[in-house]
Amino acid sequence: MSRIIDDTLPIVIKHDDTLMADVLKPYFKHTAYLKFADVYIEGDPAHGGKITGKGWFEIPSSCYIEDTGHFNSVEFNISYNQIMYYVIAASIRHKAMQVFNNWTLETYFKKQLPDILIVNLKSKFNKPLIPKRFYGEIDFIETKLIKSNSLIYIKTYCRYSDEPGKINCNGEVDLAIVKANAL
Repeated sequence: MSRIIDDTLPIVIKHDDTLMADVLKPYFKHTAYLKFADVYIEGDPAHGGKITGKGWFEIPSSCYIEDTGHFNSVEFNISYNQIMYYVIAASIRHKAMQVFNNWTLETYFKKQLPDILIVNLKSKFNKPLIPKRFYGEIDFIETKLIKSNSLIYIKTYCRYSDEPGKINCNGEVDLAIVKANAL
């Protein structure tokens, strides 16, 4: 597939059920919280642009604890991982991020769990969020390929809410993708 980026117009990659199923395949069925996501491209984060994933999540019941009645840090992290994995997969399929130019989806799925690491996660909860159905967004705001270490560094910002436009909780998450050149 050819590169789709045109820095003059935001581009929308519409939700893809098949890609979503492939991205969420490593999760147990009851922990696949992300139900729908679109990806918005406004340039490449390696050159000052931004890629945003916007999606809907549902957590019918906690996967590890009795119902607390609110969204908590474990569910924050799981939801973050799912939308992050989906945005990266969609970006690879559509050649939206330069740091992944040499990657295929096959490469991505081999690296999804062992090589994508959260190196810093900071979350802030402003008010309780009911996890039965909620909205989430993730911005990829910086990407760097560090060739000497075969490492991709990604800076992201995420937020979750009861409805679009409001923020119940948010976070800053830095990722490192190790063995980035080992395709």
